[in-house]
Amino acid sequence: MPRKPPKGYFVKGHFVAYGSEEDAELKRAAKWDAEHSKTDLKKHSAHLQTVGEQLLTLKASLLQRLTLPDALLDAVAEAKRISDFEGRRRQLQYVGKLMRRLDEDQVAAIEAAIAEQHQGSAAETQRLHEAERWRERLIADDAALDAWRDVEPQADWQRLRALVRQARKAAEARPDTAPGQAQRQGRAYRELFQHVRAALDARADSTPE
Repeated sequence: MPRKPPKGYFVKGHFVAYGSEEDAELKRAAKWDAEHSKTDLKKHSAHLQTVGEQLLTLKASLLQRLTLPDALLDAVAEAKRISDFEGRRRQLQYVGKLMRRLDEDQVAAIEAAIAEQHQGSAAETQRLHEAERWRERLIADDAALDAWRDVEPQADWQRLRALVRQARKAAEARPDTAPGQAQRQGRAYRELFQHVRAALDARADSTPE
């Protein structure tokens, strides 16, 4: 009686019998690939959802530079208007759905605009802290005025010295106040900060990238 041929299938011209070790290994590999691909898709979808939500915080000037579909722009505008939590959540999901219809170049452009805005915010915060440090230096030490010449060579030195003197007097008038508190209540203290901040901003704007 002839022996029945084993049941199986061919992989790249090679016969694999059902139930063999090779068959089991191929099935494990196929299952891993399917799960791995599904996980990657979920991660990509979650990333696009996050990027879509960040569109709501993008400045109008940066948003206008992007060539995005009207449907997505309308969905983003509508999400900004919705205050109800559940309604906003559903609208953001819709934004994410529209994000998944974009091509890679459009997504990359959105991510670049978001990064540009974050970098600008970081630079602004850095200048704010720098202005605060300069204000304290100018009030604490006469020598700081000479160092300030490197930042603002064409400063109105008479006005600047007057602001420094007035800020010092305000601080000396209330010696029992916590450090910095008296100055913040004084007009000269605020005006000195505004002057320093404006000069630092002007220097940053004039510095070539």
